Amino acid sequence: MRALITGASGMLGRDMAKEFCRRGFEVVTLDRGGLDITDLACVNRAFKEHGPHLAVNCAGFTKVDRAESQRREAFLVNGLGPRNLALACGETGAALVQISTDYVFDGRLDRPYEVYDVPGPVNVYGASKLWGERAVLGLLRASYIIRTGWLFGLGGENFVSAMISLGREGKPVQVVDDQFGCPTFTEDLARAVSDLAQTGCYGIYHITNQNATTWFKFAGAIFDRSKLVVDLIPCRTRDTGRAASRPGFSVLDPFPLQETIGYLLPRWEDALWRYLSKKGELQA
Repeated sequence: MRALITGASGMLGRDMAKEFCRRGFEVVTLDRGGLDITDLACVNRAFKEHGPHLAVNCAGFTKVDRAESQRREAFLVNGLGPRNLALACGETGAALVQISTDYVFDGRLDRPYEVYDVPGPVNVYGASKLWGERAVLGLLRASYIIRTGWLFGLGGENFVSAMISLGREGKPVQVVDDQFGCPTFTEDLARAVSDLAQTGCYGIYHITNQNATTWFKFAGAIFDRSKLVVDLIPCRTRDTGRAASRPGFSVLDPFPLQETIGYLLPRWEDALWRYLSKKGELQA
């Protein structure tokens, strides 16, 4: 089996490539320099050259605030790109894994979002990812839409690494305490995606580490596990002055993930411990 990973130089793409290699797949890794997913002719050439049985799209425009002023670029990468991949998969008989986001929801529910709850993004980033979801679902039956969020991993800068850097500066750190979600380790996500992609049970899935928290409490756990003494200050989202709105509650209900692959991801506290241990940041 041959898997083509787009966005392969990114944090998630690297772990996805490692996981599929570990499972015996022949893996083709392409970053933006090797494959511009916004160019349909380029995508078709890549599929003709490599002949993948499965494509995993980890490419994305992920700068949430920047998307507000770069709307066209966000929709090209997050919307048109998945459409092009779906078209190429349909022509060649390949299946597609499309990585989406918890930000397709508006955050107004008082319970975790289920896979068929009606999306309603509150920012351009979320809207562009939803466009990509719908393009894939409308064109390709053999597709898996993976909604996730709050990613951290060994292969790139993320919230955990940013907090450790800030904590070492010895200055007060202010973090929002009114956004709820589930931090997700990219190694755990890659494992679940690779299992799911071999089931043939196509559709929408919510995959995150378990146990909801806030960015503030997540930061507190990072400092505690790293033994960094930090003056951590909670604040409200509206006081941060960010360009893009954020959903206040984007916790995702995993049903029917366990019923499909036999397990759920571990709690984020366990994932954080493993991440810090591998980074050499865990303090006894």
